Amino acid sequence: MKKYHLIFPVFLLTLLYVVAPVAAKSEGELDAGLVNPGYEEKPAWFKVSFLDLFEDIAEASENDKRLMVYYYQDGCPYCKKLLQDNFGQRDISGKTQKYFDVVAINLWGDKEVIVGDETTTEKAFAEALKVQYTPTILFFNEKNKIIFRANGYYPPEKFSALLDYVGERKEAIMSYQDFMVKASVQPSTGRLHDDVNTVVSTIDLTGQDKPLLVMFEQKKCSNCDELHLDILKRKQSIALLSGFNVVVFDMWSHDEVVTPLGNRITVREWAKKLDVKYAPSLLFFNRAGEEVFRTDAYLKAFHIQTAMDYVLSEAFKRQSHFQRYVEQRADHLREQGIDFNLME
Repeated sequence: MKKYHLIFPVFLLTLLYVVAPVAAKSEGELDAGLVNPGYEEKPAWFKVSFLDLFEDIAEASENDKRLMVYYYQDGCPYCKKLLQDNFGQRDISGKTQKYFDVVAINLWGDKEVIVGDETTTEKAFAEALKVQYTPTILFFNEKNKIIFRANGYYPPEKFSALLDYVGERKEAIMSYQDFMVKASVQPSTGRLHDDVNTVVSTIDLTGQDKPLLVMFEQKKCSNCDELHLDILKRKQSIALLSGFNVVVFDMWSHDEVVTPLGNRITVREWAKKLDVKYAPSLLFFNRAGEEVFRTDAYLKAFHIQTAMDYVLSEAFKRQSHFQRYVEQRADHLREQGIDFNLME
């Protein structure tokens, strides 16, 4: 039996995350010929890989492509949206095949994954990388380095722009944040939804008497509109939101702010320093000014509410895997007879 090594210095990155609430069994737990509940067929053009990632990177490079690793789990509604709503579009599918070799890895899988001289399993590799969003998409350059990580589902227009950024090797000339300033967006209200602000000061964020929720958004943002005009207006969202001091920032603003840790910086530079890539991104800070959690992908009401509950209840101190907390909360609601739809 091979010894599994869980240390991957090249890949370990700091992130916070969210996943779909349905935990599929690992492939090793299934009977022969069966698939997990919620299984979604991958596109036929995904690469059939032996999961030797450095070899996959080299083969992609030989064809002037890059490697895209897609972490999924069966029963994940956001994975289903990625496969159907994103890859189901001809232009996105064509662009992906032009720029990338795509390898799918099961978050709960037991297949061997080889990374250089290290051998592990799909699920152990996910644990080493702290992958807890599904989908999580990792983009590798020709030097075996992760150059971009998408922690969660990106809607088609943002996903398409991301493909351009990585596929055309734009990271060599500009940051993703700067690239997205120029990227096209869906129709939106064109306004910043800062009417939810409850902080004493939007300039000085030190000395909060509640956990602080900082929302990095932008004016032309249809997903920000959905967050504020629907999700945050729901009764349960309002109740949870009241537990935080809330501030909404335009992530491109040059206005100065004193961060929760007391540093004076422009909002734009702060967002860049925090590696905020997605609008809206919700960053949660404790009373000491330390970031304890974030959501930085497209989420529906159940997952937004669960993220707020995760921080307010301080469950993150007891349960480091947000995925497990999502499962527990969903089970608890069902036991109480509370009906909910994960994707409404």
